[in-house]
Amino acid sequence: MKLKLDGKINVYYVQTLCMIFFPGAKFGAAEADDPDAPELSLKLTEIEGGIEASVCVSANGKTAEAVKQLEYSVYFDKEKTAKLACGAAVVAACGELVGYRPSWGMLTGVRPSKVATELLQQGYSKTRVKKILTSDYLVIPKKAALATDIAITEQRLIGTPDQRDCSVYVAIPFCPSRCSYCSFVSYTSKKLLDLIPEYLVHLIADLKETFAKIKELGLRVKTLYIGGGTPTILEADQLRMLLSEIAELTDVKALEEYTLESGRPDTITAEKLAVAAEYGVNRICVNPQSLSDEVLKEIGRSHTADDFVRAFEIARESGIPCINTDLIVGLPGDAFKTFSNTFDRILALHPENITVHTFCVKKAADILKQGTHIYSLRGGDAGKCVDYTQLRAQQCGYNPYYMYRQKNTVGNFENVGFALDGTEGLYNIYMMEEVHSIFAVGAGAVSKMVDYKPKDGGKPVIERLFYPKYPYEYLVDQSTKDKTAAMEAFYRTHGLLEN
Repeated sequence: MKLKLDGKINVYYVQTLCMIFFPGAKFGAAEADDPDAPELSLKLTEIEGGIEASVCVSANGKTAEAVKQLEYSVYFDKEKTAKLACGAAVVAACGELVGYRPSWGMLTGVRPSKVATELLQQGYSKTRVKKILTSDYLVIPKKAALATDIAITEQRLIGTPDQRDCSVYVAIPFCPSRCSYCSFVSYTSKKLLDLIPEYLVHLIADLKETFAKIKELGLRVKTLYIGGGTPTILEADQLRMLLSEIAELTDVKALEEYTLESGRPDTITAEKLAVAAEYGVNRICVNPQSLSDEVLKEIGRSHTADDFVRAFEIARESGIPCINTDLIVGLPGDAFKTFSNTFDRILALHPENITVHTFCVKKAADILKQGTHIYSLRGGDAGKCVDYTQLRAQQCGYNPYYMYRQKNTVGNFENVGFALDGTEGLYNIYMMEEVHSIFAVGAGAVSKMVDYKPKDGGKPVIERLFYPKYPYEYLVDQSTKDKTAAMEAFYRTHGLLEN
């Protein structure tokens, strides 16, 4: 897609707006030279007392235009006013051209509840926040209500953040097979799976360095999350090796939450979950994605719906108190009838958490190699499925507690976590809302060091530290001492260790 921008405009924001209406759009040199590529022109002009944004968009021989003017106000600074004007103009013009109104309006970020949170923190009422989302950000009413409700729940669960709090993420980037939609760094070949024993040795050494620095700095680990990949690809003795070392490094009984991402039902055994329970794991994820065997086969999952039910029963019998199940709306081959049946069967099992994702097309996913058109503007049955989950979940006592969004989701819909009261996944909230540091260890792991409330009153400060992406590189990596030194420097520079 070709963009012509005139004025002080955030290019990335305009690109993400365009991708709502032109799913899968690219903005490289090849598109700029393509005479048939859609084109959008945007001009931003400062007028007396406000900002004017004018947009012209053309595609497939059609053209649409829109002009939006916004006055400066006590609610929004100049930068925010300009962004709102741009968003309103792009949404109006593109919406007219393709005949589509996005349910999230001009909100394009990962955290659609962020705007609601900021407004609530400024003292606005719940009713006023929903009105601002619908009138100023063009969010449809039911999504505005969802964002506001989740923002209120998150703030209740977060409480008052303490700069000495932190969480730890442990990466096990291996899977028994690769799903066609997956873009995560995970490895499935026998040659790579043979690296697991050596990987664990290196990982544990890095965990020792990281936890030693956490202890030295006087930080408190609130949650610990072992993710992947599929951590339960480890054999029971390998899992014991990892969990016993973690138990030596930190007081797992003091953790608010200790999650093991079991993920794939075909990797779950009673022996493995007994080890997890023995070492204090109190939350596990058993993720079917769908309970339609035809859909599972279509997306490359190597398990059946019956395998999931067996794994869920093992998880329940393990005594681990909180079980999460992940589902995906809009998978290739799925429809409302099959998805609603999946969701009803999950509700009947009564897991403590249910996370509903919307199918997202990632550029590294194998499914893009199939040559089929999988990007979807309206998402087919996805919107109906999303609405069904949010209605049925709340009817059955589950409340939405966190939410995030991704680019190129079918229908531009959201991912929502539901939980029974008192079982919310806290790591998800801490990670998404960036209220304290997340120290990550392992191949592909990314630590986020957070100064949530800088002393100068500015916006939160975040710095990231990256481990090598691939296991082969990680096994020869010697950067952990440098990373722990960077952790300490960040905390001391920002005065986060002061009383």
